[in-house]
Amino acid sequence: MSAGDRTTGTIETRIPGRLDRLPWSRFHWRVVIGLGTVWILDGLEVTIIGFLAPTLVAKGSGIDLTNADIALAASIYIAGACLGALFFGQLTDRFGRKKLFLLTLLVYLGATVATAFAFAPWFFFVARFLTGAGIGGEYAAINSAIDELIPARARGRVDLIINGSYWLGAAGGALLSLILLDQSIFAADVGWRVAFGMGAVLGLAILFVRRHVPESPRWLFIHGREEDAERIVDGIEREVEEETGEDLEDPEGDPIEVRQRKRIPFREIARTAFRVYPKRSVLGLSLFIGQAFLYNAVTFTLGLTLTTYLGVASNKVGIFYAVFALGNFLGPLLLGRLFDTVGRRPMIAGCYLTSAVLLVVVAVLFSNEAFSDWGLIAALGVTFFFASAGASSAYLTVSEIFPMEVRALAIAFYYAIGTAIGGIIGPQVFERLASTNDPGQVAIGYMIGAVVMAIGGIVEIFLGVKAEQQQLEDIAKPLTVEDAEGAEEESEEQRSERERIEERHRSREQRHRQGRRRYRPGPGSVSYSPFAGFPTQQRQEWLDVEVDRIAREVGKEGEIDTRTLAASLGASRWGPGRYRAALREAVEEGAIVRIGRNRVAPAGRGDTAGS
Repeated sequence: MSAGDRTTGTIETRIPGRLDRLPWSRFHWRVVIGLGTVWILDGLEVTIIGFLAPTLVAKGSGIDLTNADIALAASIYIAGACLGALFFGQLTDRFGRKKLFLLTLLVYLGATVATAFAFAPWFFFVARFLTGAGIGGEYAAINSAIDELIPARARGRVDLIINGSYWLGAAGGALLSLILLDQSIFAADVGWRVAFGMGAVLGLAILFVRRHVPESPRWLFIHGREEDAERIVDGIEREVEEETGEDLEDPEGDPIEVRQRKRIPFREIARTAFRVYPKRSVLGLSLFIGQAFLYNAVTFTLGLTLTTYLGVASNKVGIFYAVFALGNFLGPLLLGRLFDTVGRRPMIAGCYLTSAVLLVVVAVLFSNEAFSDWGLIAALGVTFFFASAGASSAYLTVSEIFPMEVRALAIAFYYAIGTAIGGIIGPQVFERLASTNDPGQVAIGYMIGAVVMAIGGIVEIFLGVKAEQQQLEDIAKPLTVEDAEGAEEESEEQRSERERIEERHRSREQRHRQGRRRYRPGPGSVSYSPFAGFPTQQRQEWLDVEVDRIAREVGKEGEIDTRTLAASLGASRWGPGRYRAALREAVEEGAIVRIGRNRVAPAGRGDTAGS
């Protein structure tokens, strides 16, 4: 790795242990409220568009949309969320959690306000795409920051409840639609605009709280800003001590040693996720795809199922959906504590498999027309009580099982894959099944969702990671910690070789300062250099390689003409000026000697004629 990818400092820090031993305090509530409430926004955005569809396609809505446009807008929102997660996810790992969770919220705010003022379908589509991009980016930035700021003993339940709060937004959107669809209260061209405007108002309130949430100290100390990290943790500890009136105990365990980096290349992030942790990658994909299929098998067709098969009036569907959403929120709320006590693997696998079995039972009963409207909602409510806790644990899992440097991008990647499959393939399959007017076809859709969910549970049994109450750095060692350990384990031979190279570079620089400069690689006043713009360390390493190649070739051939030497080395492909610079350096280092003007020989042979 080049010098531009990392700093040279290696530090010891107790910051992870200091954060994990903190008692619950107002600071943690500030983190939960400032960062976690974004899932309410997502639930509101996804739900409200479905319930507002009748108003948006009606005459007098102020925007000329069709039913096909509404479906397209939903797909565009999903595409925006997937691409936004990937784009903002890598920026989160590179530039920090706070910069990105402020930026993504601003993107959401601007886009949802634009949606409220949409005047044409194309403008509506663009606004929905950007809204989705902001929400998708939020998932990566927020999950990373929450896991790095919340104590290990409570991380599971907090993560599940926050992710489950999506369903509070969904319930709110369903109930809100009952008011916004009432044209005796809002005109047809006003009610839907008010709905999107309310999302912006909630987002502004969140932004106000979020401004006071600090950057992740874990991110700071890895990226060479240990003083900022220490200052933030010192401030949190003082606040907690003032609140509790007690001095904090020293953190348990040894400090971790970290070799700091300013930047971590994308290629190393990808290598870590798929070559270092291939089993964890399979686990993340299985969990996300499983929950995506299960949810789309039911929620995407729930309104159609209630109106077509159970005779529920379309203006009453919101009430049923709100009850269904409440059951989804209660699952993570009531089961979350068990993920920290009973353990991740039994709870995740149990929730996935239990919800799959229950949905199979629902499918069989539904195909036999055994349900009333409220009976179906009650059965689905019990099923998704477990399914929602399992789905929320998918986000928890991928945010825990990868190193800190790739955490945000890992969340973004698995979210994007699961959402894309569940949001593109799932609706197409399940809508066709539900629109056949055959309860048996709807049951087949339920069965498909149950099977994919069960696969996720089985994968968790075999590949699940024991992460409950564990420090993040123990679950997945940061790449920078591995660097520091690797430096400690450097052998005497490796150290000798490194010192030899460093001395070589120092001698080279001294000769260049004292002698002629026209052959020096790098920017100069005499001629163009192919090394211009590259880091000093990289220039030196390239020159080392080329000097060594020249020395080996001359040693093999003996006395040789410099043109013949260039041809045998293929030096014409090195780039302009590279061969001449390396030849000059080889002579000055004593690796070869000149014999006349255009001939060279191995060191120690012949008489040097000067250069």
